[in-house]
Amino acid sequence: MQTKTTMKEVEEKSAREKNGWVMLFVVLVLIAASVALIATGAAKGGLNPSYAALAPVGIVLFVVSLILACGFKTLQPNESYVFTLFGKYYGSLKRDGFFWVNPFCAAVNPARTMMGVTKKLSLKAMTLNNEKQKVNDEEGNPIEISVVVIWRIVNTARAVFNVDNYMAYLSTQCDAAIRQVARQYPYDVSDNGDEKSLRGSAQEVADILRGEIQERAEMAGIEILEARISHLAYAPEIAAAMLQRQQASAIIAARQKIVEGAVSMVKMALDKLSAEEIVTLDDERKAQMVSNLLVVLCGNKDAQPIVNSGSIY
Repeated sequence: MQTKTTMKEVEEKSAREKNGWVMLFVVLVLIAASVALIATGAAKGGLNPSYAALAPVGIVLFVVSLILACGFKTLQPNESYVFTLFGKYYGSLKRDGFFWVNPFCAAVNPARTMMGVTKKLSLKAMTLNNEKQKVNDEEGNPIEISVVVIWRIVNTARAVFNVDNYMAYLSTQCDAAIRQVARQYPYDVSDNGDEKSLRGSAQEVADILRGEIQERAEMAGIEILEARISHLAYAPEIAAAMLQRQQASAIIAARQKIVEGAVSMVKMALDKLSAEEIVTLDDERKAQMVSNLLVVLCGNKDAQPIVNSGSIY
């Protein structure tokens, strides 16, 4: 019989801390007292046996003061410590200032190999710029896409204990979310233009992408502030063919505009000639005039006029 195991959720709590300046004064007093006891025991221990016990007491007190000194922690704004005590979650310290905590507590930061040797967690807004990856859009065309994600840690306990490495986890989930969103939309709008696309609906796609990443990053205690596509292009193997397709579409659209304008100008010219009775043309001459005007207006090159000095018939 199989048993289903579930991950133990760790909820954030505040670590018990004391004012660092008060504890610094206490440690200094203990150090001064230990030095005085050691000095007194060494000076008078040979003359009076009762003073001989002062030196060991001073040594113990000095060791205790050194242990207590290990509990001082300093935090700047938007920084945090996550502490464990003998393997158990002790609490998180998120306030800026000078504090003292249990010296046996150990600070934990699983992403310190990526962020440096510090064990502090940064609560600032950070940017993740993932590498370009090749995916297929809704129409099956291979495209290259990458995103820029602005994020921050809002739950330090989840970021440290729920995932192995929150930065690597976020990067992997961004890749998965990109593939999921890219499969739902085409690269560009279709001919009817009534659907969303990766290139034409940047804001809508960015909102959907942010929601996808946020849903995946919730378990790691991460808030996604913004997610936008930073690079979008056809894959190299089809880029040339797609460029020709776009150029052809642009040429067809331009020609359509030119023809529409030329037809309206020819109609206006015929109406003007008829209204002002400048010349009377039969159907055959009208057709010839329309043909000549359309050639002049729709041609790629400048027309070369032929002057007829005789009769038009």
